Amino acid sequence: MFTLSDLPMFLINFFLILPIVTLVHEAGHVLTARLFGGKIKFCIGTGETLFHIGALEVKKKYFMEGWCQYEKLTYNKTWAHVAIYLAGSLFNLSVILIINLLINLDVLPAALFFYQYSYFSVYFIFFSLMPYRNDAGKPSDGLAVFDVIRYGKAEDPID
Repeated sequence: MFTLSDLPMFLINFFLILPIVTLVHEAGHVLTARLFGGKIKFCIGTGETLFHIGALEVKKKYFMEGWCQYEKLTYNKTWAHVAIYLAGSLFNLSVILIINLLINLDVLPAALFFYQYSYFSVYFIFFSLMPYRNDAGKPSDGLAVFDVIRYGKAEDPID
């Protein structure tokens, strides 16, 4: 049952952990797209822009969502697009595995923060890879992979 004593952890999850999970996910797309020579723009949040740091745009509602847009890949092959679309989830999974390794090696404590981070990362991976279109008609990463393999097309932005 959710009680008032759960409110601090809820706020930490909502305003800190979930945006970090989103940032890690988008970083996977960004770094992989750059690896293939792409020009990148990515965003954390929605609403009015708070600030820019290089290609990153942070919006007022930074805890809501994220996206990455790339163009002009040097290696414009189907497998490169598939790798870019899958990279967000692979980065989330990699960080989960690194956290677990560091906890098992007693480098990090087995704290609720890391449990929650891993939980939200798994949530992110699941919904990212589930093939669907959002209300704006944009594909999830899973549907984008399917579209690229089946139809040979890539859509932007990616989540």
